[in-house]
Amino acid sequence: MKKLALYSLLPLVALSADPVMAETPEETAAAALEAAPIWDGHNDVPIQLRGRFGNVISDFDFNDTANTGPQHSGGRTMHTDLIRLREGKVGAQFWSVYVSASLSEPEAVQAVIEQIDVTKRLISHYPDSLTLALTADDVQAAVDKGRVASLLGMEGGHSIGSSLAVLRQTYEIGARYMTLTHSKNTPWADSATDTPMHDGLTDFGKDVVREMNRLGMLVDLSHVSEKVMHDSLDITQAPVIFSHSSARAINGHARNVPDSVLSRLPENGGIVMITHVPGFVSEAARVWNANRSAEVSRLQALWQGQPERVEGLLATWDEANPLPRASIIDVADHIDHVRKIAGVGSIGIGGDYDGIPFGPDGLEDVSTYPALFTELARRGYSQRDLENISFHNMMRVMRAAELYKHSASAIPPIETRVPD
Repeated sequence: MKKLALYSLLPLVALSADPVMAETPEETAAAALEAAPIWDGHNDVPIQLRGRFGNVISDFDFNDTANTGPQHSGGRTMHTDLIRLREGKVGAQFWSVYVSASLSEPEAVQAVIEQIDVTKRLISHYPDSLTLALTADDVQAAVDKGRVASLLGMEGGHSIGSSLAVLRQTYEIGARYMTLTHSKNTPWADSATDTPMHDGLTDFGKDVVREMNRLGMLVDLSHVSEKVMHDSLDITQAPVIFSHSSARAINGHARNVPDSVLSRLPENGGIVMITHVPGFVSEAARVWNANRSAEVSRLQALWQGQPERVEGLLATWDEANPLPRASIIDVADHIDHVRKIAGVGSIGIGGDYDGIPFGPDGLEDVSTYPALFTELARRGYSQRDLENISFHNMMRVMRAAELYKHSASAIPPIETRVPD
């Protein structure tokens, strides 16, 4: 009877209590990014420094790059500066020290060292805003001080010149991940966007993965073929990353990650850092790109030796067939799919800003990350989910790579015979 009497009072108690206001999606996202700022997997500012300024940056103002459009790169304004990094709640950034996959291996080795050098010089010019980070502890210390932890990622295995010695030395001077290929095959691994040559990884390619594990260098599987993804997951002793890729089930581009690989990530502990490249997130944009490439080939075949006529007819085609716009909704759809197949623990963010001409609508530059997290909160992601996506998943991956490095400290370097 006493219990019945008590239960009968509960509705009255509830009515008399102050109502608890639910947090808005904006508030949930803001709280998450305050607690766990964005750790972005891929930003191409370094190649902008090379292309726009020839790596001479003494007069380059990274506080505000809003005036970079008129003078350089076809009028395109850079997507990144210190003001917009702060607005975007970016706390840690992998800066891509990419060099062209068209370079010969010796040229690529020199160029990537130049890119590591210019990126380190950029970081050192802004000690109150940027801090070079070589370890997970370095990242946490920089974030605690309100600075952007700045890590270096090598985009493309061509930059080691098929040499484990070069791989080891690039790690020594700061590189903390390497994307095994870029747009073309290396002599030891197949690219996602080239004709397969090796059926995945060669024996030397497998040694590259093993040596990266031993060093504590993250294995980045963006840009590689599906077979290389599986070969790497078969071999690696540490979690892998996809520094800037999305879900192939949503957009069929070869640069995206198929479900067969996504389903293996929970066991491996790796993450897909969802990219904002319009052609990788919008299926309509991917199809448009393919149709436009076909139209270019058709016009060039019809009007051989007449480039001006080809250019004029292509402009007419462009006017009649506008590019479908990718949006923040498309990017969130990819995150939803990775969560469905691999779980929230397998998701990160890898915008690829300053490596693309433009971003999706609503995600135009690095200042816009909070809008994406607001959209995810609107879809029901909790604050804890958002903190894992923004920062903690990548921190877990890096600490796991360092833990394996420590456990493998007694393993000697893999030696390979140099050519006579």
